[in-house]
Amino acid sequence: MKHKRNWVIGIILSAAAAFAALQTVTAPTQDETVSDSTIKSITETPHPNTDTPAPAFEGCGFVWAYHDEPELTEKLDTSVKFLNPEADANAVLFGEDCVYADGRSTFGVMETDFYIHLPMNDLENEEELGNWMAEVMPVITQIPRGEIPGGRYGFVEFRFDKNGAEFVIVRVPIQEYLAEAQGKTGAELYRLFKKP
Repeated sequence: MKHKRNWVIGIILSAAAAFAALQTVTAPTQDETVSDSTIKSITETPHPNTDTPAPAFEGCGFVWAYHDEPELTEKLDTSVKFLNPEADANAVLFGEDCVYADGRSTFGVMETDFYIHLPMNDLENEEELGNWMAEVMPVITQIPRGEIPGGRYGFVEFRFDKNGAEFVIVRVPIQEYLAEAQGKTGAELYRLFKKP
């Protein structure tokens, strides 16, 4: 019991000492009180660094970005419409925008992607869908690399659209097509790239 009482007394004395120490440190004495004239003279004195502003950060922040490629889109769309007047196509550049603090940005192309849209009556006819893909892929792979911004192929995304609510999307990575699928047509080509 005596031991417990000593503990309680020790805790109370420690708390009181800590409280007293805080009061001593935080309470200003008469000598430490700052007068209004001292505050005024401090605020009126110019800061020594006001004439030389701090240098601004000149770097930029990178953000993934997509940009339309109108010239290549026009050529591709014309070629695709020649194969089927109901179809349309566009080319999109994928890369990074380097955005600066002042709002300006620069774009770095990483790859060029192609989007092909074709209305279809039967989305289950894999032979017909694959044959359309087989007609379009050579058109894209024959575009000279010098005309492809960034010089790097991305993918071709086919959207077969029955109506606004029913559609099928098949994405064909161009390098994979060149390595594994040239010469394939119909359902064989469709199944190679159609992911469940």
